[in-house]
Amino acid sequence: MIKFNEIKVGDLVLADNEGQRIEGEVTELNHADKEICVQTDVQDFWFTADQLYPIPLDDGQLQKFHFEKVVNADNTVKYMRGPFRILLPNKDNYSDFEMWYREDRRHMNHPVSVHELQNHYRQMTKVELTR
Repeated sequence: MIKFNEIKVGDLVLADNEGQRIEGEVTELNHADKEICVQTDVQDFWFTADQLYPIPLDDGQLQKFHFEKVVNADNTVKYMRGPFRILLPNKDNYSDFEMWYREDRRHMNHPVSVHELQNHYRQMTKVELTR
């Protein structure tokens, strides 16, 4: 489940539609009723926050966002998209890494989901992270 205040327009999430989780993009927020409109391959539909789930961040997700991957000799992995960088000290650990954009550096020490990365990217670069 995702907290309503964590969700922003443009975020990618998993929406629970009658037991089936479908990936979609948040297109609209209704703050009064705390509902989230998610566009899926099928249609736009309104959900409550308890029907939305995070997409775990991994190599495949970063590749979908067109990050360039570099595996260093010391087994660290750097992902780059323009001047934005993500450095994983352990190549398969997406819950302990550093990200930076110019002088803004952030250390993540918990599992990060796709929508959280999108929100950090937006805060740091002032640009949407899209596929």
